[in-house]
Amino acid sequence: MGDLVAWAARLASGKLAGVLPRRWAHVQGVGRGAWVAAPLFSVDDGELLIGAALLHDIGYAPDLARTGCHALDGARYLRGVGGPDRLVNLVAHHSCAKVEAKLRGLSGELAEFADEKTPVRDALWWTDLTTTPDGAETTVADRVMEIQSRYGPDDLVSRSIRRAWRDLSAAAERTERRLDVVGIVQA
Repeated sequence: MGDLVAWAARLASGKLAGVLPRRWAHVQGVGRGAWVAAPLFSVDDGELLIGAALLHDIGYAPDLARTGCHALDGARYLRGVGGPDRLVNLVAHHSCAKVEAKLRGLSGELAEFADEKTPVRDALWWTDLTTTPDGAETTVADRVMEIQSRYGPDDLVSRSIRRAWRDLSAAAERTERRLDVVGIVQA
């Protein structure tokens, strides 16, 4: 892959590896999942998917966290450093961020970014939801249970995941069907 992936890897590593090593491990695992799904798309969209996977959690970086909604914080940062619009929008809306933004009272702010609702977006959601916090592969159901356990049932993140479940699982299922149709075996 090309320049976008290299740029994304450098940026994500620079913001996460030293200060949030576990988050960096997750991001690397999400990136590996994106490499698996990239052949579903054109070269440009495959590169976009991998870049978005590597940058999806950049908003957790302590120097970028502003609103409490890491998807929004990451997208704003990426827009500020000249990230391509589609990549910025994918980061803004990864894993049904609209639900968390609504619970945080940030729907208007997130609306700055378009949700493209495409198979590329679905694949980003799928790879995030099939990667553990340590970067290992998992199932969507196990990942959601892990999030619920880590945050506790009453936390805003847990409530958000529960409310987004239908959209999250549907995106993952669509991606798994696409992978199956073309014969890409998931490890």
